[in-house]
Amino acid sequence: MLNREDRPGSVIARAGELPDSAAPPRAHGRLARAVTDVLQPRNTLVAGMPAVGLAAAGDWTGIPWGLLGALCAGVVPAAYIEWERGRGTWGDRHVVDRTQRAPIFLVILGSVGAGAGLMLLGGAPGGVLVAMLALWVMTVVLLAVNSAWKISVDSAVASAVVAVLAAVHSPWWSVGYLLVAAVCWSRVALGYHTALQTVAGAGLGAATAAAFALPH
Repeated sequence: MLNREDRPGSVIARAGELPDSAAPPRAHGRLARAVTDVLQPRNTLVAGMPAVGLAAAGDWTGIPWGLLGALCAGVVPAAYIEWERGRGTWGDRHVVDRTQRAPIFLVILGSVGAGAGLMLLGGAPGGVLVAMLALWVMTVVLLAVNSAWKISVDSAVASAVVAVLAAVHSPWWSVGYLLVAAVCWSRVALGYHTALQTVAGAGLGAATAAAFALPH
């Protein structure tokens, strides 16, 4: 006999999760959509990683390494999602059903790992290489958590970029957490995550800064 939450058509979510089919509310919908699109992982990485490379090298020579990091961590995964969308695998880039997200995480792990390998072979500045390895480890954790709970990837990436910039440049970059808060709000407002899922993602992203406390 089926429990109530297992019956077809039930709208009851598991504890701490929204139903994957939850429709975004209309209130503040346009603003939330704009925030989540502008501050999506690809864009935050493209904006942030060159700055990480600049700080790591101490001059402009670090910028190409940062762009390579953005390509591997942000652009390649986004291109993969768009390719799968074109094939009809997913409806949009958000991939709201967490059970479909594992291939994306595997692509990110492969792409970031390949980028880190190229950086190691090419003699990239230590700081940008540490940032790549921190993003790789963060993705492993996201993959593990996502298998049971829909943690927010957008919040995690936005938070990681701000945390790394604060670590390699100046603590003043922490003001960027205002933008991270905006990302968290937009994900909740659109119905993609609960507040707890976005806070958990942001906390995981912030933890990437711990990598810079290690000798390198």
